[in-house]
Amino acid sequence: MTDPNTIARRYIELWNERMAGRRRELLSESWTTDASYVDPVMKGDGQEGIEALIAGVQQRFPDFKFKLIGEPDGYGDHVRFSWGLGPDGADSPIKGTDFAVLRDGRISSVTGFLDQVPTGV
Repeated sequence: MTDPNTIARRYIELWNERMAGRRRELLSESWTTDASYVDPVMKGDGQEGIEALIAGVQQRFPDFKFKLIGEPDGYGDHVRFSWGLGPDGADSPIKGTDFAVLRDGRISSVTGFLDQVPTGV
């Protein structure tokens, strides 16, 4: 198993990366080519599809950043972690929990749950 903290921190780094070229590098390093991402409001397949989702979130919330909440945990090829999305230095108005499945130490799929979403977001 790959360390859950490392997986979760790389994941958060990816979602916060604003430079498209660097974002693609991070995806290539940490995700399988056929990776998938799904949550209640969006879905992406393959690294290109996931990169497009991330770019869309950044466009919608240009002043927000992701941060880990609590400690990631995992067993075998599964990692669970919680995150917040909001402005620096403030409580995150958007919070969620993601479950990642790994293959050969890289993320092959993520299923996300939105734990807190303010009305109108």
